[in-house]
Amino acid sequence: MKDTVKKILDELIERYPVLEPCRKDIEEAYEILKDCYAAGGKLLIGGNGGSCADSGHIVGELMKGFVKPRKISDEMRERLIKADADIGAILAGTLQGALPAINITDHNALNTAYGNDINGGSYMAQQVFGYGRREDVLLGISTSGNSGNIISAAVTARAIGMKVIGLTGRDGGKLKSKADCTIIVPEQETFKIQELHLPVYHALCLMLEENFFG
Repeated sequence: MKDTVKKILDELIERYPVLEPCRKDIEEAYEILKDCYAAGGKLLIGGNGGSCADSGHIVGELMKGFVKPRKISDEMRERLIKADADIGAILAGTLQGALPAINITDHNALNTAYGNDINGGSYMAQQVFGYGRREDVLLGISTSGNSGNIISAAVTARAIGMKVIGLTGRDGGKLKSKADCTIIVPEQETFKIQELHLPVYHALCLMLEENFFG
């Protein structure tokens, strides 16, 4: 791990000492995600309720600049301008480097159609099946670790050969046994678990941005 990346993790624990028991799991999750992106993979993310909102939040931090400008390559700039001199010049100055991520809870037409026509508990699994490739990672967010649709998505991901990261609380629930790495924040109540999830995933996004765009 780069010193600048490790510094982000150290600062997280310094600001939130309660997360010290999670240090190794956060580092492992980072390494899984780093390897995924280095191999050309993408991140699929799912959660329910507040965790659904967290899923979208994470996508927003990964798909555009978080704290760094993430300028695109000179080669891509030239290709944009070649494609269209005027529009390409604008895009060359506005597009930012992205770490591909999809919130699988966001596709309302697909999810409601699948839930209505087939099985409401498997709509996330269907998206993992449709989008997922071996080089990808699933991040399942469940405060209890027992959300049935997240478990189904994790099982599907494992069948494809994807890595699975769980972000939970309490004792990790059933998700712990389905994930390659589980970050279990040390809280019991849902809102308190969610309060600790945010700094954890912010740190992961910062660490990935530093590694690929630092």
